[in-house]
Amino acid sequence: MRYDIFELYDRANAPISLHMRRLRSLLQTAVALCLAACLTLLTACSSDPKAIDRADLTYDDIHNTGLANDCNTLPESARGNIALSEGAAYKLQEMCFHPSTVAVKGEPANKRQEAQFVEGRILTRYTSSLDSVYGDLSVQNGGLKFKEQGGIDFQPITVLLPGGEEIPFTFSSKELVATADGTSISTSTDFAGDYRTPSYRTSNFLDPKGRALTTGVEYAQGLVALGGDDDELQSENKKRYIDGTGTMTFSISRVDAESGEFAGVFTAIQPSDSDMGGREPVDVKVSGEVYGRLEQA
Repeated sequence: MRYDIFELYDRANAPISLHMRRLRSLLQTAVALCLAACLTLLTACSSDPKAIDRADLTYDDIHNTGLANDCNTLPESARGNIALSEGAAYKLQEMCFHPSTVAVKGEPANKRQEAQFVEGRILTRYTSSLDSVYGDLSVQNGGLKFKEQGGIDFQPITVLLPGGEEIPFTFSSKELVATADGTSISTSTDFAGDYRTPSYRTSNFLDPKGRALTTGVEYAQGLVALGGDDDELQSENKKRYIDGTGTMTFSISRVDAESGEFAGVFTAIQPSDSDMGGREPVDVKVSGEVYGRLEQA
């Protein structure tokens, strides 16, 4: 009886082939299980997250985690609409502005180019958000008008630029007056307005030479013969409390009509610290997330 050479080889290696088939079956089963687990995880991650409420967390859950600096959120599926009536009184409560990026406008290398915003890193990462901000909301002439009244509406922030320079500024929403088109809070509502930025330094702050607004000395150089030409030293020696003006826009992208909550993004451009008149301020752009709740007064 004659056998083909390949048939003889298969008979000789039958035990090995059996083990290979079993191993292949086990590998196929393991791959199928891994794929099923990955699909389950992706499905869970891609589903709409529930609103995060810090009131449900304990002190130990928040302490040293940075969660206190985050704003509440709404799921992506929150696409409601809250109609407002003209003449009725409303309030925006628990507004939170959480900066995620900060950029500083710098001088271009080429004078023919326009100045560009350079993104920096927030050094005060756990104390940068405005929180519990509130104010009046009214419907006037077919539009909305928001007037900020109080809350934790300012935060001193320092941002580190790529070159190593540190830029301090006071992120604020003080006295914000913002308007929007329409007579409802919806996913197409865009507010825009101006606000006041307080001085980063207070009146009792002493600079490295002991100069301040209400304390310290006025002329660190002492009694010197300036010859009446002290313009260069005047800005450093004569401290002033200087307020700035910023412009903020915030767009609402998620609305829960049942609870009155809304969330979205904001962008603010404001001046940096001037060291109480000692140097020229630069423009700072702050971008991040916004959250709030509408109530009828």
